[in-house]
Amino acid sequence: MKILCLGDIVGPDALAHLSRELWSYRKQKGISLVVANGENADESNGLSPAAADQLLERGVDVITTGNHIWKKNEIKAYLDRSESVIRPLNYPGSCPGKGYTLTDADGYRVLVMNVMGTVFMEPLGCPFDAVDKALSANAGRYDIAILDVHAEATSEKLALAHYFDGRVGIMYGTHTHVQTADEQILPKGSGYMTDLGMCGVQSGILGVENELIVSRLREKMPVRHKLKKGDAYACGAIFEIDPSNSRVSSVERVKF
Repeated sequence: MKILCLGDIVGPDALAHLSRELWSYRKQKGISLVVANGENADESNGLSPAAADQLLERGVDVITTGNHIWKKNEIKAYLDRSESVIRPLNYPGSCPGKGYTLTDADGYRVLVMNVMGTVFMEPLGCPFDAVDKALSANAGRYDIAILDVHAEATSEKLALAHYFDGRVGIMYGTHTHVQTADEQILPKGSGYMTDLGMCGVQSGILGVENELIVSRLREKMPVRHKLKKGDAYACGAIFEIDPSNSRVSSVERVKF
């Protein structure tokens, strides 16, 4: 079985690109399950119910998110009723939605989890403890687990990966919008990549108009972000599962 994991979807151009291309890419590569981070799929950040529905209709099976999930107020009720869109586990339990979901793919029971880093980000609950609790709560209910670590610091992503190596089959980072070149199988058998990159227009700066970011960094004055327009690319990784032991046998970095 092959699982495609996609990085942060940034804006309408990326949404349109995936809507056009994802099903054919799935067929071409023999993909059984797609997990994508959709927290920036709307023009002004965040994820609307309409954008989430479009992604789920056009080839994404599970949508993970991150620190921008609360940008659209209407997403709160959507999260409470959705089994396919999750928010980071380590937000307080009183927040809408949940941080994991269970799904089926090619006869496998798949646990998909989402957690947010706390280094250089919001002071949420401990991501290590949150994932430990989710694994315990779902013991015996899944064959393979997937974890999207939405975090700024590469060291925190790597620390989580090594802590859960052998317990979470597929682990990867999102949030920085820059695809890393460290796809690997960790010592205890988990597939890992520090950041999947973004799905968006890559001629900008992290998906935003270049001049705005340059101005912000040079002049230190606030600016309103405007997304870069143009041809979008999708970045991520394909994790292949060995049916004999339900472990990752290969990790392939992809861009299409």
